[in-house]
Amino acid sequence: MRNVPGLNGIDFSPEINMVRYLQRIKQYPILEQDEEYKLAVRYQQNKDPEIAKILVTSHLRLVVKVVSKYRGYGLSMAEMISEGNMGLLYAIEKFEPDKGFRFSTYALWWIKASVQKYILNSWSLVKIGTTAAQKKLFFNLRKIKNKLNVMDDRELSSDVLKGIATSLDVSVQDVTDMNMRLKSHDGSLNTLIDSSSDGGSEWMDFIADNKPNQEDVYAHAETMKYRRNLFNKALVCLNSREKDILFKRRLCDKAVTLDDLSKTYNISKERVRQIELNSIKKLSRTIEAGKWA
Repeated sequence: MRNVPGLNGIDFSPEINMVRYLQRIKQYPILEQDEEYKLAVRYQQNKDPEIAKILVTSHLRLVVKVVSKYRGYGLSMAEMISEGNMGLLYAIEKFEPDKGFRFSTYALWWIKASVQKYILNSWSLVKIGTTAAQKKLFFNLRKIKNKLNVMDDRELSSDVLKGIATSLDVSVQDVTDMNMRLKSHDGSLNTLIDSSSDGGSEWMDFIADNKPNQEDVYAHAETMKYRRNLFNKALVCLNSREKDILFKRRLCDKAVTLDDLSKTYNISKERVRQIELNSIKKLSRTIEAGKWA
């Protein structure tokens, strides 16, 4: 298991023999709320690994309970428990007992986050999706289908697809695509699909590389460099106020509002807008004419 600051030397990884691991963690007592609070306060003060060990071992069964809900993803239970235990260790480091919550309530989020991250990373070499809605779809689609008594090998009707998409705030196409992914585990890109030729052909051989070649990348970089040079040279046509307004309105990560600039220069918001647009026009004319000092 990876090291966590303050907890080095503690190993709570499940053994290959899961039965033996589950029997072992049952030996650790579950703490009463007052005892848990006192230990958490002491650990927050001195980072004693022995105290952390007591807090962690008393919640190892919580990790197993969480992981048991993800058994349908075809991944090793031992690996998922190991990742869940990592989340438990991080929770120990960040837990603030004085806020009044039980440690199990706080740790639950860290355990789930660690397990779900492992599942997403392990499920496929192909990105499933990183938005909150896509992750919610990935982890809830099978649960919803079970409630609807829909088997994995059955196509979903349009009404069911629309209902799931609405409830999870994703598109119908997202639901359709994810359902196809969950119905069949990803195969290896090195799987032979044609053994007639020398060495055989693999799926990898039929995947097109859509990345631009080196010549295209270089040409694009040169074009952007040329445009930046033109822009920088053309800036001489603007006075200091025009440059300042243009940069703050169009070239900053967060545009400054018309109202703020009107107060800065003691002019109306409409006047700021006019200066902004006129500056763009002046730059365009200067670049087209190629006239700069």
